[in-house]
Amino acid sequence: MKREVIMDALSFMGIAIKQIGCMYETLQYTWRHRFCHTPPATGAHTPSFRSSQQRKLLRYTRSHRVSQKRPKAPRRHRWYRSVLRCAVLAGLVYYMMPEGFAPLLRRIPKQETPESGESFFEPETGMGGMPYFEAGLLDLDLKTASLEKETTGIPEPAEYSKPKLLLYTAYKVQRGDIIGTLAQSFGLNQDTLISVNGITNTRLLQINQVLRVPNQDGILYSVRQGDTLASIAAKFKTTLEALQTVNELFPDTLTVHTSLFIPGARLEMLDLQEINGDLFIWPVRGFITSNYGYRSSPFTGIRQFHSGLDIGVPMGTPIRAAMSGRVTAVGFDKSFGNFVVISHHAGYRTMYAHMSVIRTKSGDFVGTGEHIGDAGSTGLSTGPHLHFTVYKNGVTVNPRTLLK
Repeated sequence: MKREVIMDALSFMGIAIKQIGCMYETLQYTWRHRFCHTPPATGAHTPSFRSSQQRKLLRYTRSHRVSQKRPKAPRRHRWYRSVLRCAVLAGLVYYMMPEGFAPLLRRIPKQETPESGESFFEPETGMGGMPYFEAGLLDLDLKTASLEKETTGIPEPAEYSKPKLLLYTAYKVQRGDIIGTLAQSFGLNQDTLISVNGITNTRLLQINQVLRVPNQDGILYSVRQGDTLASIAAKFKTTLEALQTVNELFPDTLTVHTSLFIPGARLEMLDLQEINGDLFIWPVRGFITSNYGYRSSPFTGIRQFHSGLDIGVPMGTPIRAAMSGRVTAVGFDKSFGNFVVISHHAGYRTMYAHMSVIRTKSGDFVGTGEHIGDAGSTGLSTGPHLHFTVYKNGVTVNPRTLLK
């Protein structure tokens, strides 16, 4: 502590000397420029009105007219410059170091001899003033208390994790809102907003649609025959107390088809991808020549329902599996030409038609993006393209709502 005070005092003295030197240099500069230059001649007559050229010439002659300088002071009085330079250098070094000169002084070994009756070991070195010996020197297996004791965190207060009642607020969808950003703004998972509001396709969110926003994360679960609170809690890895408090279920009886809010639960990843329209990848990259829905037949002109997407691509373009699954059908149809059908999870099937070459067989398991065939124009076709159909539980659905 004393060393740091001394260093601060020395630094203050250095700064003071530096300031005095700066003031001296300023005064010296002012003295030289004020008294070493002669004022302009006053004996000559100067007209009251001058032309611009005359004024420029007069200013030039005045600025270059220098009188004889006074003799310099003796050099024996300039010793102070060396002192100022040393003080300034010491001050700069001090302020450039984080702790001044203290770290440098700590490295200087202290050689102190104990007075009579005093011990070399202070009380801090051991209990009762006993010295501390390293275990390796005494061949002992010693461990400090900090190493023997396991470091554990401090448990959070019980009220932080205590279940709370379920409350809802309303929000009206604005232009540009999407589920992901809304959930983030409310501090919730998008699974919560999707499940609570029964959203089956986030791409169909409408402006001015009113959403229910809960005060905690979770999903809705419809009670099935044979379900109990204990089985539901075990299924979603929650507690009976949380289910009873959130849903205000004081008796343990449940009614079939009753919706329960499961706090902290999440949707299945595949279900979330289906709802967000990220379930399938595009089997080919091209331009859509015919959308899903009603259209006029290119052969008969009769209005009929088109069960998939027609994607125009060059002949021989590789066709990829839109999602991993098992190949359940491979063959030729007079309308679809060479086709492949793949079964996926949750009752989904995809069909790829009008292929020129089939590069898989029935029973094979294919991964997402695996090459299953080449684009062509077999069957009833007006040119090389891919007819892509998606079935959900045996019924066609619009592939555009499921493609990334």
